[in-house]
Amino acid sequence: MKRINSKLKKLLPAIQKNISLKNYTTFKIGGPAKYFFVATIKKDLVRAIRLAKKYNLPFFILGGGSNLLVSDKGYNGLIIKFQIPNPKFQINSKSQIPKINVEAGVLLSAVASAAAKNGLTGLEWAVGIPGTVGGAIYGNAGAFKKNISAAIKKAEILDVRNLKIKKFKKQDCKFNYRDSIFKHKKNLIILSAELQLKKGNKKEVQKKLKECLDYRKQTQPLEFPSAGSIFKNPSPTQILKKFRRAKNFSAGELIEKCGLKGKRTGGAKISEKHANFIVNLGGAKAKDVKKLINLAKKKVKKKFGITLAEEIQHLGF
Repeated sequence: MKRINSKLKKLLPAIQKNISLKNYTTFKIGGPAKYFFVATIKKDLVRAIRLAKKYNLPFFILGGGSNLLVSDKGYNGLIIKFQIPNPKFQINSKSQIPKINVEAGVLLSAVASAAAKNGLTGLEWAVGIPGTVGGAIYGNAGAFKKNISAAIKKAEILDVRNLKIKKFKKQDCKFNYRDSIFKHKKNLIILSAELQLKKGNKKEVQKKLKECLDYRKQTQPLEFPSAGSIFKNPSPTQILKKFRRAKNFSAGELIEKCGLKGKRTGGAKISEKHANFIVNLGGAKAKDVKKLINLAKKKVKKKFGITLAEEIQHLGF
């Protein structure tokens, strides 16, 4: 092990050991990563992955740290934080079909704000979302009945099996509700994307952006650390099987109907503001969150016969 440590340090001088991951997740929860490396350019990302493969070291590409629950024990492998200093993106708002070329590590909300300033519509729903563009594509993030997949033209992908870069068209990404090919094929790493938006009235777009942000502030517990929505919303088919009238109950509404709003375990609590959010009141552990997740699943299953599917990733369990 000492030989591997010294070789990794020699080949990746900036690599660090035993770095707490709670500082790199929006939940502010998680134990230490055995190895931690910040890749600031694609070349460094590929180099780090190549070394991890060479030494049979488990690795995980970390973006903005949202939609992620890290074990209290941490991660016994290499965390590669793909973080580009002062990330930039190109906006072509004058062409007939406006496009944005953006690196995976750029915050999605920053792209949404920049698009609005240029009078481009299609991403207003994304304002206030803490994750990166790469993370949004991975989980086909969405809000207000819209998803990132609607704006994707193509994506640049790194296949870690052969370390070759590929171009994926939208259909190659196999998007579905909170799902994509990247969730099922962990060898595919998102590097960048080309977004295709529409021209709109600048004032109207910015007004819609503000409305989305205001609504998010009013209905979500943004004052506490969280991972965002814990569960996917059940499909209309699931709901129709359990309720006489067609009403699209969200995961949060089902949890609320089970009387779980405000339920607390340790430093974690199911939010009173939105029951599909579990918040960190301070010092929460991953085990606290897991207990609340399992409780919500159990109660909803017992009361409604619906199995809630998690939207968040688990790491190190």
